[in-house]
Amino acid sequence: MPRERLSHQFTDAATEEAELIGFLFNPDTYPDCAGDVSLIETHAARVFLAGRKAIKIKKRIRLPFLDFTTLALRHMALKRELDLNAAHAPDIYGTLVPIGRNADGALAFGGETIVDYALVMNRFNQDDLLAHRADSALLPSPIAKALADMVARYHRSIPPVPGLSGAKVMRDTVHQLADALTDAAPRSIARVIEKFSRMSRDETARLAPLLDARSEAGLVRRCHGDLHLGNIVLIDGHPTAFDALEFDERLATIDVLYDLAFLLMDLDVRLDRAAANVVLNAYVVAEPAGREIDGLRALPLFLATRAAVRGLVALEQALQRAEGRDSHLVAVARSYVAAANEYLEPKPPVLVAIGGLSGTGKSTLAASLAPLIGPAPGALSLRTDIERKRMFEVPETQRLTADHYAEQLSDDVYAVMYEKTARALAAGHGVIFDGVSSKATERDRIAEIASESGAEFHGLWLEASLETQIARVESRHGDASDSDAAVVRDQFERGVGPMTWTRIYANGTAADTLERARAVLGIEDLSSL
Repeated sequence: MPRERLSHQFTDAATEEAELIGFLFNPDTYPDCAGDVSLIETHAARVFLAGRKAIKIKKRIRLPFLDFTTLALRHMALKRELDLNAAHAPDIYGTLVPIGRNADGALAFGGETIVDYALVMNRFNQDDLLAHRADSALLPSPIAKALADMVARYHRSIPPVPGLSGAKVMRDTVHQLADALTDAAPRSIARVIEKFSRMSRDETARLAPLLDARSEAGLVRRCHGDLHLGNIVLIDGHPTAFDALEFDERLATIDVLYDLAFLLMDLDVRLDRAAANVVLNAYVVAEPAGREIDGLRALPLFLATRAAVRGLVALEQALQRAEGRDSHLVAVARSYVAAANEYLEPKPPVLVAIGGLSGTGKSTLAASLAPLIGPAPGALSLRTDIERKRMFEVPETQRLTADHYAEQLSDDVYAVMYEKTARALAAGHGVIFDGVSSKATERDRIAEIASESGAEFHGLWLEASLETQIARVESRHGDASDSDAAVVRDQFERGVGPMTWTRIYANGTAADTLERARAVLGIEDLSSL
């Protein structure tokens, strides 16, 4: 599709667009506006911040993936944006209004002769945009978990789209993206784009059976489609997604994990893999659509494609600059595509089992190690405490009785953990197995699963004094574990038999335990495993 950037051409349309920008930039346009009007500009839209309102218009451009060159197309896109987002972000979205000329030729909201349309929204504090939060600091774990819950609710609320081939959906996306990157890229980054084009097409073909199986299972849905941190804001402390992709139903009718992958990739490239790992694990635990673990096989392709999308956006923004190129934006594009290529060459899966009596710090260590294990954004962390609560369909923090810890029920919990571990390793993903694992038979079975899958295995056994264990379990609040001092003493008295896993002294701080575990695993940085 040919490129048109009418705002950079000396045409009547360009003159009218410049007049429209001046109108929306003028504080006198808004009766309730006190102070200056500011502008946020994306590759396809302009948002004018005036007082308590944000007024959005579409740029009059045609790109390889969208066309806003006519009044009708811009109107349709803004109306679709309002329809898609109002239910998920009611505090943000307002009304769609025309902008037209009065009899004297002056522009006004309403007006007699319509020249454009604007989406009038409620303005939010830009500091609450998660992109801004992530630029200044790593996202806290509670916010990351809330993000996962928000995405899970979003995906539960949208129905499957039947009759589509998941393989074709992804193939069309990858091919269109690769072609658009090739068309937009300067010669200086042609090689990295060529590598992405080749590897992404090959990986899409290899995953075709899985992608089709997922679409047949109802996992292709009309999703948000543009779920990065720049489109998520904290409203009253709760993550709220807005600005869902509205200009092409094909680009937004996708696998739910591909939708999630934009958020994971965005966190990861901002060097917050820990938050990305928390989001992934919380989303998988929530199971909003099903088959999340098996879908991890496609996650490297999904992450890579999302990174490449951001690379294309940067190139399109560079081409809109007055001189046609912007060296900084080209460098940004190259870094995104380079990241995409790294995702397409994932590290092999690793299984790390963390055992130990209650209060030795297993789950704390698991959370710290997970981002460092296996393919991005780190290992799937499976925990017996959480699986037990899921088995009985109660919230993670609701206490269970001693009857729920009968030996047969505990064996059932471990059976679920074994099955999930095997599935994740088969999908090529890293796993942390977090459980007491006090029986030699349990420890042997975990090691066997790694051997059967061909994955590297490490068994870590944490040890702390009885006093330390009791102090830790008694200080817990809002945790999935139900252990108390009596449980700790009972475990301590029963013993664990011969130990073949690597013993790690865990009586000190969590940082000390992590350092010892990293030494055992040979982890020096994020790329070591």
